Amino acid sequence: MTGGEIAGLLAAGVFAVLVLLLAVPILKLGRVFDELRLTIRSLNNETVPLIDEVTRTVSTTNSQLEKVDGITTNVSDASANVSALSSLVASTVGQPLIKVAAFSHGVRRAFTGDAAAPGSHRAERFGPAEGPGRAAGTAGTGEDRP
Repeated sequence: MTGGEIAGLLAAGVFAVLVLLLAVPILKLGRVFDELRLTIRSLNNETVPLIDEVTRTVSTTNSQLEKVDGITTNVSDASANVSALSSLVASTVGQPLIKVAAFSHGVRRAFTGDAAAPGSHRAERFGPAEGPGRAAGTAGTGEDRP
């Protein structure tokens, strides 16, 4: 055997060992891909029914929301009607009650003689005629000032 043949045999042996060393990770990688394929298949089989259930839930929720929308519309109309009714009652009953109260107050004051001095119940338009609210030397004329 010559040196070239020995080198060739040695190179072939090293190549065979290298192939065997690389075959182990390649086989393990093949098993990983098999497991990945099985996981994806099971995930797909579980996802499709879940998506169908979510679709049914969303459609049911939409139908319930339409019913709630109808209810809130009716409640809004009813509250508007109650508000209008209370305004109507306040204007039809309130004004006459105020007039009756004012009349009865006037009658009571007339019968009890509890009349105040004329003009004493009104305040001056621009403050007191005399006193601390007036500047020194100004007299209250009682006329309106701008």
